[in-house]
Amino acid sequence: MGFSERDIPRLDGRVALVTGANSGIGFEAARALAEKGAHVVFACRNLDKGRAAVASVASRRPRGEVELQELDLADLASVERCARTVRERHSKLHLLINNAGVMALPPRTTRDGFEMQLGTNHLGHFALTGRLLPALLAAPDARVVTVSSLAHRFGRIRFADPHFERGRYQRWVAYGQSKLANLLFAFELQRRFEAARADARSLACHPGFASTNLQFVAPRMEGAKGMEWVMKLNNRFIAQPAAEGALPTLYAAVGALPGGEYVGPGGLFEIRGEPRPAKTSGSARDPEKAARLWRLSEEATGVRFDFGGGGAG
Repeated sequence: MGFSERDIPRLDGRVALVTGANSGIGFEAARALAEKGAHVVFACRNLDKGRAAVASVASRRPRGEVELQELDLADLASVERCARTVRERHSKLHLLINNAGVMALPPRTTRDGFEMQLGTNHLGHFALTGRLLPALLAAPDARVVTVSSLAHRFGRIRFADPHFERGRYQRWVAYGQSKLANLLFAFELQRRFEAARADARSLACHPGFASTNLQFVAPRMEGAKGMEWVMKLNNRFIAQPAAEGALPTLYAAVGALPGGEYVGPGGLFEIRGEPRPAKTSGSARDPEKAARLWRLSEEATGVRFDFGGGGAG
């Protein structure tokens, strides 16, 4: 039998934070965790949508409590404020799900000047994880789950020009880079947990093709009605529902899996199906590239991980 929400154990007393929990996979994961008793922090950029999401889950009378915290991953100051507030409210964080992301946007930069997709999908989560590290290390058997994508397979890290400051911007190349960065980060974090003998695990996952709002952001930004229609057809006839797309995330979060595992749908081409361990590209498992990206990320964000429990610098 495959993994389903019924297989999630009781999570009473555990605290989880889910980025991008206002819709799609993030919402479904946060809802499922709260229904099993976890205290879930919905970390969202859009507070109106976040309030609606929290109210929707609260109306179901879940076993666990839910709360809203503002988080804009494209703004390192917002990341720092969010992490500080969460640490003040919760001395222990048992589960961090790095879920939020953007896809194939037209040229944009974050508040700190990073290319938007790398800045949001990877660098924002890198900084958030580092700043929440003391709370994670204080919790028994903590987990960090980072959501990547099948697109990591065509990704490469442009170490000489990660933010496309030279040459032509290519949105899908930028997206693939950010999703490969997610995996390099997740696996390097696991190596560092192991080196520090920390009671924590880092895992990664991908949802396959799930019907969410993610596909519509770029077409709507550009007023591309034709592309928006194509995305609607794909979501209707090819994609799996968001609740099923969230199962790899939930399996990585609570399943009997070792650190460093990567989970995805088990069906044809990993587009849909029950979650199970998935394959990565060779680049995603390259420790030299991972260490190099870690250094780049430290320099870009100013965040350095202290596995001794003292916090991020």
